[in-house]
Amino acid sequence: MPPVRSKVEIGAWGVRYYDFLLNVLSLGRYSYFIRQVVEKMGIKSGQSILDLGSGTGKNECFMAEKVGPYGKIVGVDVSDEMLSRARKRCRNYPNVIYKKQRAELPLPYKEDFETVFISFVLHGFENAQKLGIIHNAYQALRVGGSFYVLDYAEFDLGRMWFPLRWAFTHWECQLAVEFLELDIKGMLRSQGFSNFEEEFFFKGYLRLLKAAKPSVNTT
Repeated sequence: MPPVRSKVEIGAWGVRYYDFLLNVLSLGRYSYFIRQVVEKMGIKSGQSILDLGSGTGKNECFMAEKVGPYGKIVGVDVSDEMLSRARKRCRNYPNVIYKKQRAELPLPYKEDFETVFISFVLHGFENAQKLGIIHNAYQALRVGGSFYVLDYAEFDLGRMWFPLRWAFTHWECQLAVEFLELDIKGMLRSQGFSNFEEEFFFKGYLRLLKAAKPSVNTT
């Protein structure tokens, strides 16, 4: 059989243990890490946020505390199991809603959000699909809005500490390996984004990349 190029869509077993596995891989720091990321995003009360590939809902619960009762968060995911778990997790936040939609296909949002977020999802798509996701983010954002990509940074896998390299090569897919050398900023720029900022985590292996939708298209 050919190697599996993507593991972005996982089955019911993977959903059940998704948060647990991420916590193990982050040495028990996953929740703290996501809170750090949300703090770096500078979310303000009343903002509207779109989360592409919302997963089990952990991100939305943290962000809902920031946007408050007058903000809005929409999480989209393709997995019924993920959506079910996310709805249960965020049931105390009525302004958090979830929809079953594919992030790489055209979405019905046009200048509806101040912020678009995608977390450890973009690396799992082929390059043409990545461009579709980035285009969707651009379309969904209001002028001056920000697109945040939380994913792997660019690094030399061969120089990675062996236990981490073993875990990465056995846990992740071929597309994730290719992602380490991909010019994500170039992809974002090709779809109209500019003014990049970045924060690094876990010794530089993970990156929160911020891109702005400018008032004038720069393509």
